[in-house]
Amino acid sequence: MSTPPSPGPSAASSAASHAASPAAQRADGTDAPRVRVVCVVYHPGDELLRFVRTLAAASAHPVELVVVDNGTEHDVARAATAEAGGRLVVAGSNLGYGAAANRGAQGARTPWLVIANSDLEWTPGSLDRLVAAGDEQPSAGSLGPMLLNTDGTTYPSARALPSLRQGAGHALFGHVWPGNPWTRAYHARQESTGGYLREAGWLSGACLLLRRTAFEQVGGFDESYFMFFEDVDLGERLGRAGWENLYVPDVQVTHVGGTSWRERPAPMIRAHHASARTYLERRYSRWYQAPVRLALRIGLATRERVQLRTPSR
Repeated sequence: MSTPPSPGPSAASSAASHAASPAAQRADGTDAPRVRVVCVVYHPGDELLRFVRTLAAASAHPVELVVVDNGTEHDVARAATAEAGGRLVVAGSNLGYGAAANRGAQGARTPWLVIANSDLEWTPGSLDRLVAAGDEQPSAGSLGPMLLNTDGTTYPSARALPSLRQGAGHALFGHVWPGNPWTRAYHARQESTGGYLREAGWLSGACLLLRRTAFEQVGGFDESYFMFFEDVDLGERLGRAGWENLYVPDVQVTHVGGTSWRERPAPMIRAHHASARTYLERRYSRWYQAPVRLALRIGLATRERVQLRTPSR
């Protein structure tokens, strides 16, 4: 996405005041949507239909739905989008997650954007409560709900930005020793209950509410990340621009998760580690940090080999 002129975080209060005003009306007297939901899919299954059907109960107000299909077969996406009264964008090739999300966000006039995976099941009223939290917090550039796994446990969707020590320890030991202190610190998991708003370094792109002006100000997702770490990078850039990334644990959405991983584990593992290398090498890009970059590459390569050799469950 290009970076259009933006009021910036210094004008966040006036932007939030405008966003909190009554919804604009169309010529026919109906409310205009305040949220565009962008759902990126690649050969989706029944989960997309569950996504659009539960989305219908997530808001009492009109929602603009855009489904961006990175795949080659579009019947499922076309049928689900039509049922929801949304718009299907056929990418023409597999653009990757961030680039497809940018495509779906292009031309939006709503004050809020949602970027979401298709394997989500919205709880009734959850989108309205998430938007209300954003309206109350003029400094919020992004907000994320608590993501629940299907067994009721919490998916770690709001995390600290990875530090050098945490990144290296997580890369080396995260798969063979999941409970290691570096991985625990990196995940920085929130308690499953309690609390209204908490600031995070970054929020999961599986379900992410974005103030459109903030998203446009930082140029959207960095499309050099094909998959993974585009949400980490976005959270870091929003923070540098003066916006907050806020976790809203009293809004809960179920993340079925793992559909793409189960079907294509090896390519997904490789994509994850390629994006991790890109992110960390950019973060430690100075000439004197060359030994750090080498150590990170070795650690990530070791972790990738271990994961590729481990049978998927």
